[in-house]
Amino acid sequence: MNAKRPIWEPPIDIYETQHEFTIMVALPGVETENIKVSFEDGLLVVGGRRFLPVGAEAEIQRLEIPYGRFERSIELPDGRFELGPHEFMNGCLLISLRKIG
Repeated sequence: MNAKRPIWEPPIDIYETQHEFTIMVALPGVETENIKVSFEDGLLVVGGRRFLPVGAEAEIQRLEIPYGRFERSIELPDGRFELGPHEFMNGCLLISLRKIG
């Protein structure tokens, strides 16, 4: 398996107002320093890595929350946008995209 290739895609919700889009990305157990947000070719890309929260000595009984490298590419509607503030709250990354022009 290619190490650069994402293993999972986080679920998202998108809300639109007259002036901005707010994107909520569910990232339980992901530390903020392991998240990257960028614009690439008309897409908003959220990527990073979720590490297992237990040591090697633990015997895993069930593993339902994905871990490893993740990436979610979100196609944006036509228009111009400015990446606004984003915050991490309750296991979700909230990203603001201001509509400009």
